[in-house]
Amino acid sequence: MDCLRSLRCLAPPRERQRGGVIVKLALFVLGLAAATAFGAHWYVYQRPLPMTSDRIEFRVPVGAGVRAIAQGMQAAGIGVHADAMVAAARLAGATANLRAGRYAVERGITLARLLEKLKAGDVLREKLTVVEGITFRELRALLASATELKPESGAMSDADLLKAIGAGEAHPEGLFAPDTYVYDPGTSDLDVLRQAYRRQMKLLQDAWDARPPDLPYRTPYEALIMASIVEKETGQPSERGVIAGVFVNRLKLGMLLQTDPTIIYGLGEKFDGNLRKRDLQADGPYNSYTRAGLPPTPIALPGRASIEAALNPAKTNALYFVSRGDGTSHFSGSLGEHNRAVDKYQRGIR
Repeated sequence: MDCLRSLRCLAPPRERQRGGVIVKLALFVLGLAAATAFGAHWYVYQRPLPMTSDRIEFRVPVGAGVRAIAQGMQAAGIGVHADAMVAAARLAGATANLRAGRYAVERGITLARLLEKLKAGDVLREKLTVVEGITFRELRALLASATELKPESGAMSDADLLKAIGAGEAHPEGLFAPDTYVYDPGTSDLDVLRQAYRRQMKLLQDAWDARPPDLPYRTPYEALIMASIVEKETGQPSERGVIAGVFVNRLKLGMLLQTDPTIIYGLGEKFDGNLRKRDLQADGPYNSYTRAGLPPTPIALPGRASIEAALNPAKTNALYFVSRGDGTSHFSGSLGEHNRAVDKYQRGIR
């Protein structure tokens, strides 16, 4: 009775045997296909990716999808297949977790390891180089162009920016140390400014504490102003100390500093590259030809060497200097000698 209810009992013995063989064969084929697919997937996932050089850097933009990231890596020279990367990212559950930033990979990396780097955000740290002698206005433009920085200071006034970084000064010029700053992508530009401010203040205070006793500065800020002038006037690094010595001598004697960079700074964006006689004669807070003493603020971002020169000026009797046209200066102790040097180096009169 049980056999009559079974379809297998209705089939002849030979047919039942043949059906079992077919089922086994089908299962074998499916297993082989699965094994082949797994092997192919493992090969694509674990094989080293072709690369055009031993080390390649590439950037993942904010908000980029997996396919766009793959295309960017292809353009950089990494032989990743976009479809394979999309599939692998889905299997790894990483399609929404690949972090933006600048990456570096080396020859031998696999798709599996690459996805791990992107998921972990194993990015290269970014660098921002602030060179000596630029103005604070130029520093703000530099920060705005750093795409990996979060631009939190962009809409701030100078006063609000100084307050945000904890600076007590009223004017930002000169307060930030020229240097190379390393940061993680997404760092606030205020963090970089805060670091640069603290570094500059420490440099200034250390140099102030070690200064000789006979300098004509009342405060560290006045020394910073002098350092910014030295920074803008120096063509040859080895002459910083002597240039500082000239200006210190002038301050001690009550002479006008008569330095063109202060006037240029006062002109700001109106300066077109040519300093005219009328600019020298137009009185203003930064005109060191009409006003005695230091200008009211620094005129640039001075580096460590200029700060140290301002606070450790060379001992010299020089009161004047003029450019020789090759980056060096001719120093003079008298107006007559200076005028002869101007004739020789500026007017071509021998």
